[in-house]
Amino acid sequence: MMKRVAFLLIVFSLYLSTAGAQSQCGIENTAFKSGERLVYNLHFNWKFVWFKVGTATMDTDLTTFEGKKAWRSSLVTTGNPKLDKFFVMRDTLLSYCDTGLAPLYFRKGSHEGKRYYVDEIWYSYPRGNCRLKKHAITSSGEHLRSETTYKQCIYDMMSVFLRARNFDASNMKEGDRIPLPISDATNLNNAWLLFRGRETFKVSDTKEKFRCLVFSFIQREGGDNKELIRFFVTDDSNHVPVRLDMFLSFGSAKAFLKNYSGVRGEMTSKIN
Repeated sequence: MMKRVAFLLIVFSLYLSTAGAQSQCGIENTAFKSGERLVYNLHFNWKFVWFKVGTATMDTDLTTFEGKKAWRSSLVTTGNPKLDKFFVMRDTLLSYCDTGLAPLYFRKGSHEGKRYYVDEIWYSYPRGNCRLKKHAITSSGEHLRSETTYKQCIYDMMSVFLRARNFDASNMKEGDRIPLPISDATNLNNAWLLFRGRETFKVSDTKEKFRCLVFSFIQREGGDNKELIRFFVTDDSNHVPVRLDMFLSFGSAKAFLKNYSGVRGEMTSKIN
């Protein structure tokens, strides 16, 4: 009887440590609800000329993953075939997070320029750690697999975005940093969010004007700090991204909010 009790206590303690690790990697969701859809116009800079190259749609829904409730968020970019000779961008990003926004699964299928590659990550949280099972298909068709366990929380480019939308910026000061280690299927990078302050931004396509919080996602590469994305989110409880500036290895791109639906709260940041 005592052995059985001891066994049950061990199992229960392992469950608590796993649940604790997973909850530490999450954050309370106050920014979005199931059914949110955000649509963006995409523009790309090529030889000092800006082209409208397509659209991007981000959908977020409450669904299930491996039998448990989970947030499913997808981002699909659709390019203009007429401009493919200058620039090809066909990206599909998929993320599952638990109800506390701890990441569970990530996939990116990317066709950028002449390259096509796939990243996949499966997350688990054994004994208070964060374990990543990774699978990459390189642009040459090679399959790479690895598994790594970390003591700290690790994110991907989708789950970190959902997490960032839920930060409380009321007490933030310009220059504040938030460490956010991020991984793809091959590399772990030291990264963080830099708060740049508040700005008013007018969406050129819709003429709507919003009070925004401005963040930069910065990554440490080869001893240098590299800004990957600068994004403007509404300064209200929804934190809807209305503009994203993306600094790519082969140019720069911008995304501007075209329309939105299913947002959680009133867009109080909108200036009439």
